[in-house]
Amino acid sequence: MKLSSRVCRGVALSAALCGAWLLSGCARTPQPVHFFAAGRPEHLSEWQVLIREAGRRDGRLVPNAQVVPYDLNTPLFSDYAHKFRTVWMPPGTAAKYSDAQSFEFPVGTIITKTFFYPRAGGDSTAAVMRTYDQSRDFAGPGLDLAHVRLIETRLLVRRDAGWVALPYVWNAEQTDAVLARTGDEMALELLDADGKSEAFTYVVPNENQCAGCHVTDLKTKAIAPIGPKARHLNRNYPYPGGEQNQLSYLQKVGYLTGVPPLAEVPRNAGWRDASQPLDARARAYLDVNCGHCHNPKGPADTTSLFFDVGTPADRHLGLCKPPVAAGRGTGDHMYDIVPGHPDDSILPFRMASREPGVMMPEQGRGTVHREGLALIRDWIAALPGECGA
Repeated sequence: MKLSSRVCRGVALSAALCGAWLLSGCARTPQPVHFFAAGRPEHLSEWQVLIREAGRRDGRLVPNAQVVPYDLNTPLFSDYAHKFRTVWMPPGTAAKYSDAQSFEFPVGTIITKTFFYPRAGGDSTAAVMRTYDQSRDFAGPGLDLAHVRLIETRLLVRRDAGWVALPYVWNAEQTDAVLARTGDEMALELLDADGKSEAFTYVVPNENQCAGCHVTDLKTKAIAPIGPKARHLNRNYPYPGGEQNQLSYLQKVGYLTGVPPLAEVPRNAGWRDASQPLDARARAYLDVNCGHCHNPKGPADTTSLFFDVGTPADRHLGLCKPPVAAGRGTGDHMYDIVPGHPDDSILPFRMASREPGVMMPEQGRGTVHREGLALIRDWIAALPGECGA
């Protein structure tokens, strides 16, 4: 991808963003982000949101100017993939803050989520690491391609008629990603630090499958972002200028309006942070992994089983609740959650399955999230009460 010779001082950027994201010491900048108001560009590079920078051994994948990275307190599990998230908005526009829902983004917004794995080394192109260690993922503001393998980049694009989901799959050379409207599959092998391995098929969803998670309101049937909510974003991020709260930073650079004092902003727990209460960690995990379907307006509304973080700890959360129509997904268990007894509960049974029609979530994974399952089992074991006969 060619870079222009314009210098930083010749580009009308905010001071906060200019120094943060321009490449090569601000000496050269890429072409600006290209928002397509219609159509489906064939290559990710046409959007100019993420720049494949050459050199530095295998190079870097970096955000373009005015493209802001972000992360979530507790992310959605996707077969142990690591994720690099960014957001861009047209100059002079901003998202509107909401306490509970996804922020209201302006037309022209482009949200990206790049799925990647730490490289396992060796000759196998299918081998990737199963690890939570991110210490070698990044080189400055971008991904270090000497240490990570790019799998796919998904775009959510806000057009006049609403959001559009576009999945792009990275080529073998890791130089660009190609539109995969019908999805894709690739054979991968997860390697643990101790050398144990697990083969699985990584599935890139097609455009319709993207709606399976991103249509969170059956009444409107409109696609919407899931992650950009106050409770997920209320955390610090290591920006090039120093670590800052993400909401404060977005407000400072003009990308977010209406943010109340941070003490008043909701915040989900980090699911792996053992210093936080077990209940908060488990509820945050269920919120981000299940709550987009299991909520009063979502695709699973008829189950009356709700996992969004605002659900009270009663039958709607599954406590002593008989299943509505789980079929063989019950595993012959009587209740979704039996306090104190994870082995008798439907929820962990379905999380532990890889069988279609039984497993939950029903798409977006081909492996069992062992650590997430252990968290939910520990949470159920610690719940007080008992279910009547």
